[in-house]
Amino acid sequence: MKMKIYSLLLAMTLIIVSSCDLDLLDDPNVPSIDTANPTYITTRIQVDFARFFEATGFHGMRMTRMINQNQNNYQSAYVAVTFNPIWLRAYQDILNDIKLLEQLAEAGDINYDYHLGIARTLRAYVLMTLTDVFGEVPWSEALDPLTTRSPKVDSGEDVYQAALASLQQAKASFGGTRPVVLPVDLFYANDQAKWLKLISTLELKYHLNRRLVDPTGSRAAINSLVEADNFIGDGEDFVFRYGTSLNDPDSRHPRFAATYTAGGGDYQSTWYMFNLIEEGPKPFDDPRVRYYLYRQVIANPTDPDKLRCLGEIAPGHYLAGGYPFCLPGTRGYWGRDHLNNEGIPPDGLERTVWGLYPAGGRFDNDSATPVNNPSLGNQGAGIQPILLSAFVDFMLAEAVQEGGANGDAKELLLSGVSKHLNYVRAFAENSNESGVVESFDPKEDFDDKVASYLTYIENEFESSNAPMRVIGREYWLSLYGNGIESYNLYRRTGQPSGMQPGLLADVGQFPRSYLYPNDYMVTNINANQRAFTDRVFWDNNPAGFIY
Repeated sequence: MKMKIYSLLLAMTLIIVSSCDLDLLDDPNVPSIDTANPTYITTRIQVDFARFFEATGFHGMRMTRMINQNQNNYQSAYVAVTFNPIWLRAYQDILNDIKLLEQLAEAGDINYDYHLGIARTLRAYVLMTLTDVFGEVPWSEALDPLTTRSPKVDSGEDVYQAALASLQQAKASFGGTRPVVLPVDLFYANDQAKWLKLISTLELKYHLNRRLVDPTGSRAAINSLVEADNFIGDGEDFVFRYGTSLNDPDSRHPRFAATYTAGGGDYQSTWYMFNLIEEGPKPFDDPRVRYYLYRQVIANPTDPDKLRCLGEIAPGHYLAGGYPFCLPGTRGYWGRDHLNNEGIPPDGLERTVWGLYPAGGRFDNDSATPVNNPSLGNQGAGIQPILLSAFVDFMLAEAVQEGGANGDAKELLLSGVSKHLNYVRAFAENSNESGVVESFDPKEDFDDKVASYLTYIENEFESSNAPMRVIGREYWLSLYGNGIESYNLYRRTGQPSGMQPGLLADVGQFPRSYLYPNDYMVTNINANQRAFTDRVFWDNNPAGFIY
C-alpha cells in the first residue's frame, strides 16, 4: 500500500506543478506564490531530496571503492559537467522550493509548521552536503536572482553555520502546536518525535565532521548530545523508500531500474567484494553479502573476451601490496578493479549486480540467472539508506576513539555492526524475497552468523594496534548505498586504510572535493573553478593522505 501511495504522490506532484494556468512568461514547471500548494511543494522537496542524495552519493561510492570507478585516472573520471545534476537539484529545486514554502507559510493564515519542519531539516542536510563535497558554495546571495545573478560563494564554515541554524529553525517548527493541515510525510508519517531525533542525529554529523578543525568544541557538543540521548534508534532510520511502478514517473530504486530491465548496470568493486567474502580479510563471508550482491553466474568466467583481465598479469604495485586483481575468489563475484577504463563487453547478463538490499533486487540463493526482468526480486522497492541508527553508533565510536568523547568505542562498534546486520535481515524479511531468504538462509542460521561475526570483530578490535581501522572498515561495509558518508569518513579518518589502488601506477590526485559544475561555471561571472586537491574547510589532513 505504501508503494502505491508513493507512486501516486509522485504523479500528483508532477501534475500540480505542470497543470497550473500560469502567465506565458513564467516557467510552467516552477510554481509561484500565487499558485503553489504547500503540501505539494513539501512532497516535491522530499522527492527531490532523494534524487539529490542519489546523485551526490553516487560519486562518493565510486571514490571509496563501493562500486567500480571507471576511467583510468581521477582527472578523466571527473569533469565539471559530471556534477551538474547535484547543483541543479540542490539550488533550482530543493532550496528554491523551501524558500517559496517559507514565503507561503508567512503570507497565509494556516499553520504550516510541520511542512516547514520537514523542509528546514532537509535544507540543513543539503547545505552540509554541498559544503562537504564542493567546499565554498553560494548561500547568502544564492536565492535572489533579481538582485544577484552571479552570487558569490560563502565560506564552508559559514554555510555549515547556516545548516545548524536551519536545524534549530526546524526544531522550533516541530515544537509548536500540531497543525490541522499536515504534509504528506514520506519519511516519518508526521511523527514529531522521530523528526526531533533526526535533528539531534544531524547535529552529531555536523559536529563529527568538524572534529579536526575544532576538537574541543566538537567533543563538548557530542558529549552534550550523548547525554541528551535523543538520536534515532531502531525503527527510526532515516531512509527514502521506493515503489515498484515502471510507469512515468518510475518509482523504483534507480539502481534497480538501471540493472533489472536489460541487465548490466554498475560494475561492482573488486575490492569491496573482496572485503565481503571469505577470500578477504575475514575467515568467513560477511552475513550481508548475499543481500547486497546478486551473482548472475556462480563460477568465475574463463573467456578473456568477456573479462579482459583474465589474460593479463596483475600490475606490479598490486602484486607488491597483495591486492586482489581481476576477480576476488572463485565464486563468480565478477566486477572490476579500481580505475579500470576497459570497454563494455557483452557481460551484462553475467556480471555481479546490485542485490536485494538496498536496491530492491534479488537475494543471491545461488540461482545464477540473468536479471533482465523488472518483475524479479523486490521489483525495485528499495531504499536510500541516508542515516540509519547503526550509523549513529559508528559515528559515536569514532568520536570516542579519535575525538576523546565519552563512551566505549568497542561497545559502540559492536552495537553498530549488530544493528546493521539485523537491519538488512529485517529489510529482507519484509520484502518479496522473504520466502527465498528464509529457505536459503534461515533466521537461526543468520543469527549464528551474526554472533560469530561479532565475536570476530571484538577480538580483532581488542588485538589491533589500529582500532580506528576496524571501526572505519565496518562502518564502510555498513554504508553500502551511501556514498556521502563513506566519502566523508575516508577524508576525515583515512579509513579504511589500504584501499585497492588504481590499475595504473599514477592515477593522479585523489579528489578531496568535487569540481564546481559546468552550469555554475558558465553562468556565474564570479565563479572560480576548484582543483581536485582543494580540501573542504573541515578536512585539514595532509596532502596525499588518501589515494
